[in-house]
Amino acid sequence: MKYEDLKILDDLYSKGSITRDEYEREKTKILNDDTRNFSESSSSNPLWGLNENSYLMLMHLSQFLGFLILGLGFIAPIIMWVINKDKYMNVDRHGKNILNFMISYLIYTLIAGILVVVLIGIPALIAIAIIVFILIIIAAIKANNGEYWVYPFTINFII
Repeated sequence: MKYEDLKILDDLYSKGSITRDEYEREKTKILNDDTRNFSESSSSNPLWGLNENSYLMLMHLSQFLGFLILGLGFIAPIIMWVINKDKYMNVDRHGKNILNFMISYLIYTLIAGILVVVLIGIPALIAIAIIVFILIIIAAIKANNGEYWVYPFTINFII
C-alpha cells in the first residue's frame, strides 16, 4: 500500500501537479504512517461512506446544486473540499481544481453579462452555461474513473 502511494505521489510530482513542499509533506506522511493510525483516521471520516472516487465525483456534481438553490453550487463543493483536504490528497487537488473552475467561469459570465448591452452577451451567456454543464459532467466521470482532469480555460488562482 505504501509503495503504491509513493508511486502515485512520484507521478504527481513528476507531472507538476504538486509542488516540492507538498511532495515532501505527503511522502513523510506515507512513510511515517502505520496501519493502525491510518485505519483510525480513515474510519473517523470515511468520506460519507463513499470510496474516494465516488466522493470526488460527488464534489464535481455538487456544483449542480446551484440550479436548485442560488449559491449552493458554489458552497457545497467548497465545504466538501475543506472538510477532507487535509486527510486526502486527491480531495485537495480536485477541490482546488473545482474552485479555480468556478472562479474562472464566474469571471467569464460577468464579462458576458456586461456584453449583454452590446447584444453579443446573450449568446455568450448561453454558450457558457452549456459549456459549464458539459465540463462538470466530464470532470465527474473522470473523477469516478480515478482520473484527475483540469477544466479547460481555467485560471489557477489557488495552487
